[in-house]
Amino acid sequence: MKVLVACEFSGIIRDAFLSRGHDAISCDLLPSEKPGPHIQGDVLQVLNQGWDLMIAHPPCTFLCVSGARWFSNRRPQQEAALRFVLALLDATCPKLCIENPISIISTRIRKPDQIVHPWWFGAGETKATCLWLRGLPRLRPTAVVQGRSARVHREPPSAERWKNRSRTEPGMARAMADQWGRL
Repeated sequence: MKVLVACEFSGIIRDAFLSRGHDAISCDLLPSEKPGPHIQGDVLQVLNQGWDLMIAHPPCTFLCVSGARWFSNRRPQQEAALRFVLALLDATCPKLCIENPISIISTRIRKPDQIVHPWWFGAGETKATCLWLRGLPRLRPTAVVQGRSARVHREPPSAERWKNRSRTEPGMARAMADQWGRL
């Protein structure tokens, strides 16, 4: 399967699909943190290039409800972020997942098809993650963890905070590759 992981600098999901024999590539404005197939650039330039599956992580800075207190001062950025999400949703890819935290996508575009947490996939953390799906089934939990913490939400202030909070947990990436890679 030809897989595009849009807006991914970590390579975590890309590598999960590569390890299962798929032709997977990540694309982000940033360079990849790990060696592997990666396009450093604007994903909108490669959206309609015959992908079988796209998993996209639009930047949540102007979408996520955790930043709602700043929404009134960021209307133009918010509208641009929503247009970007719509462009991803309009891609010609038959199988599509848009991933984002609880956000205004739910009220301005449509409700998510599923909300998952890292603790469903072997990481002992809470982090509500919305999935907007097309041509894909809902993810099934693979390794439910009983003890849970909000580590991601308690990430201390730093220059790397946004990166640390945005990385997909490897267990969730493996579940995507195992469950969606078989379709």
